[in-house]
Amino acid sequence: MKKLSVDIKDVKSTVSTDDIRKLDNAASEALDKVLTGTGAGSDFLGWVHLPSETTDALLDDIIATADSLRQNCDTVVAIGIGGSYLGAKAVIEALSDSFASYRPGVAGDPKVLFAGQNIGEDYLYELQDYLKDKRFGIIVISKSGTTTEPAIAFRLLKEQLEHQLGVDEARKRIVAITDAQRGALRRLATEEGYKTFVIADNVGGRFSVLTPVGLLPIAVAGFDIRALIDGAVEMEKLTAAPDEANPAFLYAETRNALYNAGKKIEILVNYNPKLHYFGEWWKQLYGESEGKDKKGIFPAAVDNSTDLHSMGQWIQDGERTIFETVISVAEAKHEKLIPSDESNLDGLNYIAGKHVDEVNKMAELGTRIAHCDGGVPNILITLPAIEEKYLGQLIYFFEKACGISGYMLGVNPFNQPGVEDYKRNMFALLEKPGYEKETEAIKARL
Repeated sequence: MKKLSVDIKDVKSTVSTDDIRKLDNAASEALDKVLTGTGAGSDFLGWVHLPSETTDALLDDIIATADSLRQNCDTVVAIGIGGSYLGAKAVIEALSDSFASYRPGVAGDPKVLFAGQNIGEDYLYELQDYLKDKRFGIIVISKSGTTTEPAIAFRLLKEQLEHQLGVDEARKRIVAITDAQRGALRRLATEEGYKTFVIADNVGGRFSVLTPVGLLPIAVAGFDIRALIDGAVEMEKLTAAPDEANPAFLYAETRNALYNAGKKIEILVNYNPKLHYFGEWWKQLYGESEGKDKKGIFPAAVDNSTDLHSMGQWIQDGERTIFETVISVAEAKHEKLIPSDESNLDGLNYIAGKHVDEVNKMAELGTRIAHCDGGVPNILITLPAIEEKYLGQLIYFFEKACGISGYMLGVNPFNQPGVEDYKRNMFALLEKPGYEKETEAIKARL
């Protein structure tokens, strides 16, 4: 069985094997907390056994719903923010043709767009203008239905869909993914008769990509969610024991050893542009899970070799507070050979006949060597290919490692108290009912 692997040999100039082994007990205790639900935030551990507990009946329902949207829509807008959109976006972008966004969606093969991840007036205006002549549908994702960004987007797009199709037909094109019983969106979905899926109470947003939150938009985009879940099941089994054969265990304790050695910034590096949004998803997963109590590795991401021509200088010669985690894709999907040229004005005939991916791999290897020589330790994650099964492995690997790593750090990996601060200020500034005292206080500061 091909599977994701982790190689830590290129961290040894910074942290020794003994430095890492000293963390074995802490990592074992952290993994036990994740598996047994005995740590802080244990009421948000529903994702741990989610892959193996996902039923065929649920997958059949998601696929049937996706097929209905695919047949009746040329465009489907998934509305959500944070974990309610980043996971789906990451998988769809990774599996899609690089130029799919330039091709129009059609019934049977709709374009999946995203809204509710910002409060951009121009973005929403331009999205609605784009949808004026489209047969579109909506997937709205929110536990409460009152989160500001997606609630604004849904209010606008629901009104537009009802105007274009009529209220009765619009109901057939809206799917709500929300709480089982509570909240404004659940109440509206029940009143309007929308098709619904449940966001389980024990699964936080940033761990929700393998639930209907991520699976439905991914299926609408035409990808194999059964294979995605199968890959996650494989990784669930592989990450159950506290030993080096467990890649999540090894990654978590290695990054904590590097943090203890003064490496405060982790840069997730890819050499395949299809993985850009995996970096965005990973940043939320680790930033929101670990960045609290004045602790935590700062998560950053780069797309190489593109960013070698922007961030490369800083990484090579800047402050030595960083380490890199490189995602290397073993096999490209397509083949493209570099041609020979008789005049050879560009001097590239020495690589004529080679695959483009071979050149990319040498750029990757050469960069890893240079950065290690420059004092930047590297963790290498090898992914067999960019396919559904391996992306399922990658998602679950990062999720399990995040839980272990957060507990090792001594924080609750499953809450996000700091996220509420900006909301309180925003509501006060907007004079939301119930925030009168906060409004008065914040205006006095301005």
